[in-house]
Amino acid sequence: MIKPDLTMTLPDDLGALHFVGIGGSGMSGIARLFLEAGYTVTGSDVRESSNVLALRDLGATIAIGHDAANVGDADTLVVTGALWQDNPEYQLALQKGLPVLHRSQALAWLISKKRLVSVAGAHGKTTSTGMIITGLLGLGEDPSFVNGGVIESLGKSSQTGTGELFVVEADESDGSFLLYDTAVALITNVDPDHLDHYGSLEAFQDAFVTFAREAGEFVVVSSDDAGAVAVTEKLRAQDAGKKVITFGEAEDADVRVHSIVTDGPVAFSVRHAGADYSAQLRIPGRHNAINAAGAFAVLTGLGFEPAASLAAIAQFGGTERRFELHGTVGGVSVYDDYAHHPTEVAAALSAARTVVGSGRIIAVHQPHLYSRTRLFAQEFADTLETYADETVVLDVYGAREDPEPGVTGALVADRFEHPEHVAFIADWQAAADHTAEIARDGDFVITLGCGDVYRIVPQLLESLQRARG
Repeated sequence: MIKPDLTMTLPDDLGALHFVGIGGSGMSGIARLFLEAGYTVTGSDVRESSNVLALRDLGATIAIGHDAANVGDADTLVVTGALWQDNPEYQLALQKGLPVLHRSQALAWLISKKRLVSVAGAHGKTTSTGMIITGLLGLGEDPSFVNGGVIESLGKSSQTGTGELFVVEADESDGSFLLYDTAVALITNVDPDHLDHYGSLEAFQDAFVTFAREAGEFVVVSSDDAGAVAVTEKLRAQDAGKKVITFGEAEDADVRVHSIVTDGPVAFSVRHAGADYSAQLRIPGRHNAINAAGAFAVLTGLGFEPAASLAAIAQFGGTERRFELHGTVGGVSVYDDYAHHPTEVAAALSAARTVVGSGRIIAVHQPHLYSRTRLFAQEFADTLETYADETVVLDVYGAREDPEPGVTGALVADRFEHPEHVAFIADWQAAADHTAEIARDGDFVITLGCGDVYRIVPQLLESLQRARG
């Protein structure tokens, strides 16, 4: 894969930009911002999508399929870290000596003079970013933003606003979140992940310490997550004067969540500065009460009135690929969720449990990355077996990694204590048919993964139609 050179000096003028992989959630959002700023934008992707169509409507020229000719007269190439080195458009840019920017570098260039709110964390950052954006809009602000997922109520993942604030989901996976000139940092958690990049848990945590230390105004950080607590301790040891606001269920949290009710859309209260404020979200899940508390801490830290802030956050309706309902056939509902780490899978399935009623949960899990599957196979098996009633495991979505011998979806399925509740099925049609065969009225089928597992949803709906229609 392409590793970004985070030390390179960015050009003063980027000229016309060509985005390779423009249809992705992150890339499309950044491309939209450049279009709204008046830049010429072209791009390419492997398939048509709603993101591609939306960008074309805004004036972008986008080709389907990767070909060197797509680069055209571009002055700058923008790439995602998931791109392979042999991509013909990338290779041509190298031959021509064009600046090649990682998407985070392009974004950092565009927002360098903004008052930036950056949201980072192994889990929850897309939802937390969406909550902050929704809250600001509900408070009458007009922020610019770029999120890692489409915000349901807005139908887009990015926007250029007229206000001084710019809210961004900051990607820690390759260290690029350290590029941003952050004023306010939110750290949702520091659960071990991306160790293929960082090499060790200590290095992973140290990157978050740097991210927090460099925030110009203040830092909001989880009081519950062990990794986040360790980061807070290191931060305070290195910079005792840094303003830190903690949030979570811990008794000593500055913004303490309590009285959480999870039967349906989650309801909860937060205690802040000696007063209690209550809300009910439009989305389920205990973890979303925690996410809302982090967003609340950001807004009140910025000076907004607490009750109005929480009421505005409560209007958040979710983002695409976060517990997103795609259809119901014969009493069986099919959802899709981006969860791709054991902690995220547990959160998604726990949220589903609060609303499924007497039905069962059937998880269709696509492991993401060979390294993550190898490292967390037992944790995935334990989580799926604990939180789902039945599980179908697909094969690994390798993304930026080459295959590893012996690392397949079977590595997860074989670790179930009760093998009668899991099936490893590499063929998607066979997996869809099996899922339809075991589904009953009232069940939830939930696809899980950040690869292309969402593409099996139509097959699941068709199989259910044949079996139950």
